[in-house]
Amino acid sequence: MSKQSKRREALVYHAKPTPGKIQVIPTKKYASQRDLSLAYSPGVAEPCLEIAKDVDNVYKYTAKGNLVAVISNGTAVLGLGNIGPEASKPVMEGKGLLFKIFADIDVFDIEVNTENIEEFIQTVKMISPTFGGINLEDIKAPEAFEIERRLKEELDIPVMHDDQHGTAIISAAALLNAVELSKKKIKDVRIVVSGAGAAAISCTRLYMALGADRNNIVMLDSKGVIRQDRADLSIEKAEFATSRKIDTLEEAMNHADVFIGLSKPDVLTPDMLLSMAKNPIVFAMANPDPEIEYNLAIATRKDIIMATGRSDHPNQVNNVLGFPFIFRGALDVRATKINEAMKMAAVKALAKLAKEPVPEQVNIAYGETRLTFGKEYIIPKPFDPRLIAEVPPAVAKAAMESGVSKEPIENWEKYKDDLLERLGSDNKIVRLLLNRAKLSPKRVVFAEADHLDVLKAAQIVYDDGIAIPILLGRRETIEKLKEEIEFDADVEIIDPKSDEEETRKNKYAEVYWKQRKRRGVTFYSAQNIMRERNYFAAMMVNEGDADAMISGFSRSYPSVVKPVLELIGLAQDSTRIATTNVMMTKRGPMFLSDTAININPTAADLTKIAQMTAGVVKMFGMEPVMAMISYSNFGSSKNQTATKVREAVNYLHRRHPNLLVDGELQADFALNREMLQDIFPFSKLAGKKVNTLIFPNLESANITYKLLKELNNADSIGPIMMGLRKPVHILQLDASVDEIVNMTAIAVIDAQQKEKKELEIKAVLEK
Repeated sequence: MSKQSKRREALVYHAKPTPGKIQVIPTKKYASQRDLSLAYSPGVAEPCLEIAKDVDNVYKYTAKGNLVAVISNGTAVLGLGNIGPEASKPVMEGKGLLFKIFADIDVFDIEVNTENIEEFIQTVKMISPTFGGINLEDIKAPEAFEIERRLKEELDIPVMHDDQHGTAIISAAALLNAVELSKKKIKDVRIVVSGAGAAAISCTRLYMALGADRNNIVMLDSKGVIRQDRADLSIEKAEFATSRKIDTLEEAMNHADVFIGLSKPDVLTPDMLLSMAKNPIVFAMANPDPEIEYNLAIATRKDIIMATGRSDHPNQVNNVLGFPFIFRGALDVRATKINEAMKMAAVKALAKLAKEPVPEQVNIAYGETRLTFGKEYIIPKPFDPRLIAEVPPAVAKAAMESGVSKEPIENWEKYKDDLLERLGSDNKIVRLLLNRAKLSPKRVVFAEADHLDVLKAAQIVYDDGIAIPILLGRRETIEKLKEEIEFDADVEIIDPKSDEEETRKNKYAEVYWKQRKRRGVTFYSAQNIMRERNYFAAMMVNEGDADAMISGFSRSYPSVVKPVLELIGLAQDSTRIATTNVMMTKRGPMFLSDTAININPTAADLTKIAQMTAGVVKMFGMEPVMAMISYSNFGSSKNQTATKVREAVNYLHRRHPNLLVDGELQADFALNREMLQDIFPFSKLAGKKVNTLIFPNLESANITYKLLKELNNADSIGPIMMGLRKPVHILQLDASVDEIVNMTAIAVIDAQQKEKKELEIKAVLEK
């Protein structure tokens, strides 16, 4: 994708369908006049009077306790510099989005039009009654230091400048573990800090709080080593001035144990790296390009422990590991500030989490067999679902123990459960899905590449490294569309009807004819059939010319399924095919089966559908908690539709006792665990959060998933095909670009899984 095309895509993302990235959504009913009279006049007077009596009641009756202000004056925006408050707003909205998806914290972004310290402070103070916390963002140094110091002193709500403390907290956790792995002590290590901005100052202060000796620290700015004999030092820089007679980074790096990079690309050379002590620790955190390129550093020193700010290398120092969870813990105990004890608690919680066994969901997301504590895993991954249950409680406890909590937590287990529930509003599964596909991209043939949306999706998966697209369709049309969307990559284009594909077409026709010659297929008819793109694409997968196939955008589902079944066939251990849809709901991902294939499955069919769906849920790194859905509960109806569900459940209970499944159940009981616990406490699902629904027939499943999609605006991945011998996935008619991209990722992961299984079988046979 060209630079201009990427620019246009970014602009469209922020502008359409609604300008911006965040919105305010009512949390109370507003359907009737009665509701409105409670929401506003006259009912609103009652909470107003209660707050007037006791100002702390504002936390009881308003959203203040879960509302953070992300505030900037636009003087130090990302890598863009002083671009002004209005230009900083997209970044502040983005920060608000991260707060919401990682910790379920609501945000108002506030852009203040002043560079005057006093004006900025007074503005924040005056609006502070609205908020439960203040996140200062993208304010240039040294003003940022004074602004944060004053606001922390003068306000009674948590205040944190994330640019300073975010990187400090995450890198400090990584440093603790890196020092341990290198068999050194923090008090002894010699540290070189390249950079002297707000982040570098804050990082160094925190390292000293962990035990680092100031005398062992050398800091550099753009003018060189910060020495005591320099006359141009700010108060903050002077704090770290060294008495050593050194002038350059090269001199500072000699026998250093740790390099902290918060400066600019390529300042650290291989020779400097070679001059470091044994088992060097290098945190090259300049973004997007680090102080030394990761692969170069690894090739230079085999004993290195390295971290960067990039997601495509191990040990990413990412602020999202910190600020959502720190504010979450602070808000939940109504902390009056974020103090050093709370920051240190976050550091230690992150460091400790990296040493614990990693959930399968995280291993799957990052394509690892087993992530374990070591040189390439010193801090948790950003997608680790345990973060919200570990970091906020640590921060909350520190707030309570240090005396800055106004509302202490008493039941910690319940608190952790509540925190995990908040994850339901976040659709991390899509990010996990795409990330996993990128680890080993496969060749995916797009059978309808001469449609604009399909080609756009192919462009995205190519640019993002999700898949290697093969474009099937009319060559002339595809090339024109490629030019239109500036898709200039050299990808394979195949026109099944062209003369240049005659040899391959005849080869495929012969294979097809040999398979189907006793079913009325002649060689001539086989040649004609191979002109049809879905047959051609399926044969490409069959013959190993592609790893997976995507189709169905422009044709009815049955018309695409037919050639797939004829050519691909069932997997070795399958008796039928089925589909599941993953719905991104407020309660988290929900798997719905069978949404596209089996019209009226038998009890035996339902057992197979349930087993295959459980396999897909596990593929996503989740444990299946399955409800077999009907219109009745546990035998309340004797009708055949209900009894077949009951029979399927009985079979699964007998043959697969470890599978967490029950029914038959009405949908509301399946989804409301408290109600299920109260009425049917004997159920295997009582008190559990169901994530999978198996429906009694096609119409109920298909109608349900489409209702969820349209009425609740729920994103959908699917239908995911189950039970086929090869990775083929069929889109719903007129699927969106995002849906096609997600299905492509599914196809890639499916191909990865099947390849892995084949290799395992081969290894067994070779033994």
